Amino acid sequence: METHVFFLQLMVILLAARLFGELAARLGAPAVIGELLAGVVVGPSLLGWVPLNEVIKLLAEIGIILLLFEVGLETDIGKLVKSGGRSTLVAVAGFLLPFLLGFGVAWVGFGMDLMVALFVGGTLTATSIGITIRALSDLGRQHSVEGQVVLGAAVLDDILGVVLLALLYEFSIGGGVNLANSGKVVLFVVVFFLIAPGMAKLMSLLIRRVDLSTDIPGLIPTTIVSLVLFFAWLAHALGVPELLGGFAAGLALSRRFFLPFGIALKTDPSFAHRIEQQMRPIVHLFTPIFFVTVGLSLNLHEIDWGSGFIWAFSASMLAVAVLGKVAGALLLARESWHSRWLIGVAMVPRGEVGLIFAELGRVSGIFSNEVYAGMVIVVASTTLVAPFGLKALCRGQPAPPSA
Repeated sequence: METHVFFLQLMVILLAARLFGELAARLGAPAVIGELLAGVVVGPSLLGWVPLNEVIKLLAEIGIILLLFEVGLETDIGKLVKSGGRSTLVAVAGFLLPFLLGFGVAWVGFGMDLMVALFVGGTLTATSIGITIRALSDLGRQHSVEGQVVLGAAVLDDILGVVLLALLYEFSIGGGVNLANSGKVVLFVVVFFLIAPGMAKLMSLLIRRVDLSTDIPGLIPTTIVSLVLFFAWLAHALGVPELLGGFAAGLALSRRFFLPFGIALKTDPSFAHRIEQQMRPIVHLFTPIFFVTVGLSLNLHEIDWGSGFIWAFSASMLAVAVLGKVAGALLLARESWHSRWLIGVAMVPRGEVGLIFAELGRVSGIFSNEVYAGMVIVVASTTLVAPFGLKALCRGQPAPPSA
C-alpha cells in the first residue's frame, strides 16, 4: 500500500469515528456505538472505502492497550472495599452466570466447539466501567448507594475479566484447554500484577522529578506512553496478553491506587491528575481506531441474513447477557427491588471490554464471521440498551442519598 493512500484511509477512519460518535451521543447513545457503526459504513459492508490492513491493525492494537490503560487509570479498588460484600456478590454472580450460560447455550444449544463456546461465554462476562460510570453520572447517581455497589462490582468484574482474557489467550495460541498451562498463566498474571505496579510507581516518581526540572514540554505523555508500551512488552514476555500491560500501568498510576505500593510511595493525586489530563487526548486519538477496526472486520455481505442461525444465536446470547447480569443483582436480599433492578441494568453494558474479547476470538481464528457478527450485535445491543434502561428506571425518582 502506498503511503499517501494510507494517509487518506487514516483520515477517513478518524473523521468517520468522530462524526458517527457525535451523532450517537446526540441521540443519547454511547459514542462507542457510533464509532463501531463508522467502521461498518466505510468498510466492506457498505462503502468499501477502507480495507482492513496490517498497518491499521497495528494502530488498533495500540488503541486497545491505551484503552485498557485508561480503564486501569479509572479503576477505584477503594470502592470495591467500601461496598464490600454486596459488590462482590454482584460481580461474581454477574461474571459466572453469563459465562456459564453463554458457554452452555453455545456448546449444547448450538453445537459449537469447546474453544468457540469458551470465547462466547468470555465475551459475555465483562462490564464496561467507562459506559457504566458515564450513564450513572448523567443521572446524578454515581455517588448513590447503588452507584457505589455498581462501581465496586465493575472493578472486580474487570479484574476477573482480565484473568479470563489471559486464560483464553493462552487457549487460543495453545490450540486448546490445558490445565497445566492454565495454572502457569494464572501464576504469571499474579506475578505480573505484583511486580508491575511497584515498577510503575518507581518509574512515575522518576518521571515526576524530571518533569519538575525540565523546560521542554511533552515529557509526561512521551514517558507514560513509553511506560505503557514497555509493560505491554513485559506482559507478553511473561506469557500473558499485552493488554494486561496497559491495564496494570493504568492501575498503578491511578489516583485511587489502593495497594501497599501506593501507600508506601505516597501517591501524589495532583501528579496522577496531570497524567490523566495529558494522556486523555492521546487515548482518545487511538481508541476510536480500534472501534472502527471492529466495524471494518465485519463484512455483512458474507453473512447469510436469511439463515435462522444469526438471529437465533444473537437473540439467545442477548438474553443471556442481560439476564446473567440482572440475576446477580437480584440476589441482594437487603436492597429494595428498585435498587436491585437499577444495579442489574447498570451492569449490563459490555462496551469496549466485550469488543476486546470478541476481537481476540476473531483474530485467533476461533470465531467465524457469523459468530463474530452475532457477538458484536450482542455487545452493541447491551451497550445501547442499558443507558436507556437506567433512564427509564430513574424517571420520576427522588434524588438519591450519597453512600
